[in-house]
Amino acid sequence: MENKARHIVISGTYSTGKTTTTTALSIATGIPMIDALSAREILITLYPGRRFQDMSMTELLALGLYRFKERIKAETSLVINKSDFISDGSVLNEWIYGTVRTKIGINPGAVWYQQFIKFFLGLNANRFMKKYLNGYGTVVNDYAKKSYTEIIHLPIEFDMDTDGHRPVSEKYRQLSNKEIFTAYKQLDISMHIVGGTLEERIDRIIKILNCPQIVNTKDAIRQANEVIIKSRETVSNKIIEQYHKPTFIEKFKILSRF
Repeated sequence: MENKARHIVISGTYSTGKTTTTTALSIATGIPMIDALSAREILITLYPGRRFQDMSMTELLALGLYRFKERIKAETSLVINKSDFISDGSVLNEWIYGTVRTKIGINPGAVWYQQFIKFFLGLNANRFMKKYLNGYGTVVNDYAKKSYTEIIHLPIEFDMDTDGHRPVSEKYRQLSNKEIFTAYKQLDISMHIVGGTLEERIDRIIKILNCPQIVNTKDAIRQANEVIIKSRETVSNKIIEQYHKPTFIEKFKILSRF
C-alpha cells in the first residue's frame, strides 16, 4: 500500500513513557494521535471486575484481538484520508505480549504458586497457542510493514509503575522490549532509538523527523500529563469500583483454568 502520509509509531514496552511521549508529541506538532481504547478500557468493558493477572489465555486473546480491532478502526480513517498520525504503540504490541507469555507464563504478574499451576495446566494448550500466534504475527507484521513509515523506539529507562493492575514482571518487560525492537528491525522500517527525559525526547524526535512545532515542548508535556492523569484516574476508579475480592471458590476457578 503506497502512502505518502507519515504514520509514526512510538514503540516500546510497559513503563517506557510511550503514552506520555505520544500525547505530548501530538500536542507539540499538531499531528493527530491515534485514539484507540487502551487495554484497561477494554478490560472494564469485556471483563468487568477482572484483574489482568487473573485472566485466562482465552480472555487475554480476546483482549488482544479487541485492541487490534480498535487500532485498525482508529487508523483506517486517517489512512483513507492520507493523513499523518502518531500511534501509541502499534498492532505488534499485543502480538509480542502474547508470544512472550507463551515463553514465561500467561500471568507473569501473578503470585509464584499461581504461575506454577498455570505452567502445568498449559503444557498442551501452549503448543497450540504458539502456532496460533505465529499466524496472528503474519497478519500484524504484514499490516505494520504496509502501514507505518517511521518508528521511534523508547528504551527501558524508568522503573515499572507498580499500580496494582499492571500485569507484568520485570523479566516479562525486558523480554518484551527486546522482541518488539527485533520485530521492527526485521520489517526494515526507518527506526530511531530515543531516550532521555520527556523534554529531551520530544525535542529530539521533532528534530529527527523534521516535524513542525506549534506548541513549545514544556507546555505540550504539561498538557499531556493533564490529559493522561484525568483519563487514568477515570479508568482506575472504574476498575476499583468493579473489583471485588474473590471468594475461595472463585480463587480455585482462577487457578484451575488456562
